[in-house]
Amino acid sequence: MTYEYLLAGLPELKEGADIPISMEKLEELLDEQLSESDKEQLELLRAPINGETLEKGLKAKNRFIRDWFAYNRDLNNILVAQICRKHGFDVQQQIVGEGEVAEQLRTHTTQKDFGLNEVMDNDDAKAILELAQIDDLMKREKTIDGVRFMWLQAYTEFDFFSAEQVFAYYLEAVMLHRWSLLTIEEGEKVFRELVADMKKGVNLDKQ
Repeated sequence: MTYEYLLAGLPELKEGADIPISMEKLEELLDEQLSESDKEQLELLRAPINGETLEKGLKAKNRFIRDWFAYNRDLNNILVAQICRKHGFDVQQQIVGEGEVAEQLRTHTTQKDFGLNEVMDNDDAKAILELAQIDDLMKREKTIDGVRFMWLQAYTEFDFFSAEQVFAYYLEAVMLHRWSLLTIEEGEKVFRELVADMKKGVNLDKQ
């Protein structure tokens, strides 16, 4: 099913800009115009990423959703691995899920940059590893979401009026809305919780 009318009527979203539509209005439009099957897929994106939703997302019927969850799993694992290395924590205990990137991080803990160039584009790996080095926590959070934003736009560049484009628009809107609410204190809280979980040896499965 395609969504020419829905997408044509939505305002353009730009990375780092104010969100030009309220989340309440967007949710209302999606509930009104999406097919029942696409609504079911959207529900996977509405839930926070954790162990349970990650597993469901990786098994979704829609390829875009499967790839989105896999991308976030790999992105989060790389960030966690780099932070573990920086603070002297055990990398292997913190990596979540399966896949080439997860396996590479678990088995190449002593190799520079975890040898990620063996399983992914070297520039992409370097860019993600550098995110963990940003000391300004507010800037780090926004930069990470900026990387996700670019991935979404690149993925759906030629998916005109598709359900995938609607899903990507929703995720971009969520990030812009999050940026409008995020404070320095909240960014510091995220980092403190991350480090505390590592000290306890708890596997990180949250976004």
